[in-house]
Amino acid sequence: MSHLEDSTDDIERDNTQLETLQFFQTQPHSCSYLDDKTAATVFLNPQQSIDRALYSQLSEYGFRRSGTHIYKPLCENCNACIPMRIPAADFMPNRQQRKTWRRNQDLTVAVVDSIDTDEHYALYENYINLRHIDGDMYPPSREQFTSFLTSEWQCTRYYEFRQQGRLIATSVADHMDNGISAVYTYYDPAESRRSLGAYAILFLVEQAKRYHLHGVYLGYWIKECQKMNYKSAYRPLEIQRGNRWLLVK
Repeated sequence: MSHLEDSTDDIERDNTQLETLQFFQTQPHSCSYLDDKTAATVFLNPQQSIDRALYSQLSEYGFRRSGTHIYKPLCENCNACIPMRIPAADFMPNRQQRKTWRRNQDLTVAVVDSIDTDEHYALYENYINLRHIDGDMYPPSREQFTSFLTSEWQCTRYYEFRQQGRLIATSVADHMDNGISAVYTYYDPAESRRSLGAYAILFLVEQAKRYHLHGVYLGYWIKECQKMNYKSAYRPLEIQRGNRWLLVK
């Protein structure tokens, strides 16, 4: 790993509080999304003290979190990973999204303090084994489940979606100062008719409106990656280019 200086130039110009932050960059490795590409990631020094305010500021520059690590793709000769968010106040669901919303109105939703339970892990394990055997989370483990989805910054909420008491989906979402970050959603693949992943995003948009937050951060979008096509279905949306957020209708 090497100390990264030039990647923080824009951040330093815009916010003096971020000037002292130290970032590191991984060595190039195979890209998880594009077969013919190599990838590299810049991440915040793990020893850095992090709170909700700092996390919120970095999200404005396209950073995400995985567990307690804050990161952003920084690949040589490739800028395919585009940060994306849904501006909640302007969002207009399309016909399919309205149908998905109506189809899931029989579900009960609750916020819980922890997902460190056998019930939650069983749902997550089944989801990974059936939907993501080619992904970075396979094979799943209890330790990986906990380290990936929890954080210590007092901003993470766990939304349980239940159908007649049975847990069928969970959305892990970070409530930041400027919006809600959709960290991860896992659900019962047998309930495919419900489109639970899409419903979780629609639910978070409603939560953003409720708390008067700007929008819902969906992470990175890659045009050439079929797995990410679903993100472009939410309109209008905002994408980040050169540390500026641009509206796409």
